[in-house]
Amino acid sequence: MPQAGAVVAGDARLMPFIVVDGDGAGVEPVNRFLGDRIAGDVSPLTCRSYGYDLLRWFRLLWLVEVGWDKATEAEAAVMVGWLRNAGNPQRRRGAGSPRPGSVNMRTGKPEPGAGYAPATIAHALTVVSGFYAFHMHFGDGPLINPVPPNTSRRAALAHRSPLEDPRPHRRARLRPKLTRRAVRSIPDGLFEELFARMRNDRDRALLAFYVSSGARASELLGLRMDDIDWAGKKIYVISKGSRLREVIPASPDAFVYLARYLGKAGPPREGMPVWRALRGPDRQLTYWAMRQVLERANAALGTNWTLHDLRHTAAARLAADPEITLVEIQTIMRHAHLSTTQLYMTPRLDDLLGKLAGHYTRPRAETQWPVAYDPEDVKTVFGA
Repeated sequence: MPQAGAVVAGDARLMPFIVVDGDGAGVEPVNRFLGDRIAGDVSPLTCRSYGYDLLRWFRLLWLVEVGWDKATEAEAAVMVGWLRNAGNPQRRRGAGSPRPGSVNMRTGKPEPGAGYAPATIAHALTVVSGFYAFHMHFGDGPLINPVPPNTSRRAALAHRSPLEDPRPHRRARLRPKLTRRAVRSIPDGLFEELFARMRNDRDRALLAFYVSSGARASELLGLRMDDIDWAGKKIYVISKGSRLREVIPASPDAFVYLARYLGKAGPPREGMPVWRALRGPDRQLTYWAMRQVLERANAALGTNWTLHDLRHTAAARLAADPEITLVEIQTIMRHAHLSTTQLYMTPRLDDLLGKLAGHYTRPRAETQWPVAYDPEDVKTVFGA
């Protein structure tokens, strides 16, 4: 696939990101669609994600020399075929890295595959379909939507009560099979090992906040001094989904480590987030820098934990507490749907190992028959 064009920053308020072609000129059909999405109040990061999906689509059309308004299902099939077989540049690792798709023996988590995940393919098809639906709505063309519609899914979801279980339906053509993501919580013993690998109070405070508050990685990294309620043991974050300033509780230990960190590093200057780089000029701690902190610990421990696993761990710990209800967990984790919270009610295998060990060592219970039956008759009938 030729690497022509790019997604670049645009006007911060009106068009956070735009798509340009190989000559640096804006791709007008794409940018019109992105502008409509921004007007519909999607987040800037969603606009950026849509831009990359449509840039990939236009790169394919430029390669096969088909105009965007002449594309058919054949081009959509080529895109899906390429995504199923091409290597994902975000999955490239250096020498000595685990084999893509292999399972980490310490964590039980598989390593990311070398190619594009089924969810990525499904997202690309959805974005391309929405792009053509937008232009068809405004009468551009004549156009046809190159992505096959999922009529079975629409029929299954039509007039369905939210109290009913989803009705089964067929996947649309070209759509990949999606599996439900498993809960990836960190067992207590392995979390203690991970926590012990943190080199300073800043990293200890971050891990303690992640695992007790359930905050998402980007939410916690944007924390400011006026977002901290020291007395109430609460913090305020800008929620990823609603983009509202919401309050979440955290453990007392997290505030202790935060106080130690601020005692050494000092409070941030006006407008600067709490979490900053420890060396060099005064600057914000980025997501990629925090991920490197975790990668160093993973390399030493032989694990493959991610920052989002800490959020899973927080939810799993809450679910294991019999005094906390499912609705309360949903409130703390800020899940939009209760069905998402219910995923954490499934017991972790590590929590069952002790019970399983006892089960395997207990002798099998002998079958008891009422005394009214003659043992010889029972043996004749059942062969026991």
